[in-house]
Amino acid sequence: MTDLIPEERIEKRILLLRGQKVMLDADLASLYGVTTKMLIQAVKRNIERFPSDFIFQLEDQEVAILRSQIVTSKWGGRRYLPYAFTEYGVAMLSSVLKSSQGPCPKVGPTRKKI
Repeated sequence: MTDLIPEERIEKRILLLRGQKVMLDADLASLYGVTTKMLIQAVKRNIERFPSDFIFQLEDQEVAILRSQIVTSKWGGRRYLPYAFTEYGVAMLSSVLKSSQGPCPKVGPTRKKI
């Protein structure tokens, strides 16, 4: 049985972008215990399961705003703009990662309602 991730840990990673509550790819990768690269590869292998209301890629301006709000950058060394996952994208990501990586922890935006 997989452990539940504490709600506080999830809540701290929920952002409001483009009028939607989202979680960034790096945060989700951390919660799922995979690298961001592995997470994005799983998404790209199953891209038909991620319509535009499930996932979107941030624009340069959005990244600059987020970086200015966060003292320590967690995007150091990235070669691409981060992806943001909506509640539905997080739910789909869970099934995609579970099928490709084995059992995943129960990340709760579907329960927590990001």
